[in-house]
Amino acid sequence: MPVVARIDPRTVFTPDEWSRLTSRRSLRGMWLVTHAWGTIAAAIALVALWPNPLTWLIAVTVVGARQLGLAILMHEAAHGGLHSNKAINEWVGQWLCAVPVGADLASYRSYHLQHHKFTQQPEDPDLSLSAPFPITKESYYRKAIRDLTGQTFVRQRLPLFLSLFKRSSADEPVSHESFVSSGADKVARFLAVNAVMFGLFWLAGAGIWYWAVWVLAMATWLPLVTRIRNIAEHACTSTGEDPFSHARTTHANPIERLFIAPYWVNYHAEHHLFMYLPCYRLPEAHRLLVEKGLIERMEVRPGYLDVMRLATSSQRA
Repeated sequence: MPVVARIDPRTVFTPDEWSRLTSRRSLRGMWLVTHAWGTIAAAIALVALWPNPLTWLIAVTVVGARQLGLAILMHEAAHGGLHSNKAINEWVGQWLCAVPVGADLASYRSYHLQHHKFTQQPEDPDLSLSAPFPITKESYYRKAIRDLTGQTFVRQRLPLFLSLFKRSSADEPVSHESFVSSGADKVARFLAVNAVMFGLFWLAGAGIWYWAVWVLAMATWLPLVTRIRNIAEHACTSTGEDPFSHARTTHANPIERLFIAPYWVNYHAEHHLFMYLPCYRLPEAHRLLVEKGLIERMEVRPGYLDVMRLATSSQRA
């Protein structure tokens, strides 16, 4: 299997620079989780206090982006970056980040580390997300419509919900039994945590907004921004030997950070080069790579619109 090459950070950064880049602050990790939930609460409070189409639209898009933010912070926990205490890192990453949006930290970590090991190679489990690009604008619009109308959500989530009612027979393969059990357990945790959330919404007098904002955002805006994230990270990047070219960094303005790319997820090339850097150190890593002239080897785009133009540049019918 063609394991991707790794960059020795000592050949790129000085000892002081590397020490600064790798320093982790547990309080900052906890603040990011607090910030994600605080932003979600503020967006829902906005529409609950001033209900109108504009505040509702803002709430749905902001909450959907922060649901992606929770998935990003789960990703941070998968790399051990939320808290220096492993037990706290695992608990927060699982119960405050992963489970509320229907994910599972342990299974995600196993899958994701394979992606790092074989990035853009045939064994990369995420290769199917980037290999079809570029596509036509018409193809992308069809996908975006499916996202925004909830079709993607139903297609992805319905098999998991059905796993709650599936009973494995004794002659089924062990791997299939394990998959069904894991899927059912994941959905059960998701439903339990979301039932608690609905109870909290209801006690706060905002039960309708659980459905009209939290669930609707998860069914519409979250699939779309997840798709955009996947496209921006690896679509139309190199499958060659240079690890500097396997992922993309996309400069994000404040609007893009609010609605599409929270918590420095746009610095994906830096993350792949030095995957154990805390997410809040990635902008500094980018600055240092620019100063050292290494940015020329990297795929960097000025914004998400530019990435989408590249990814939808195919003229195929």
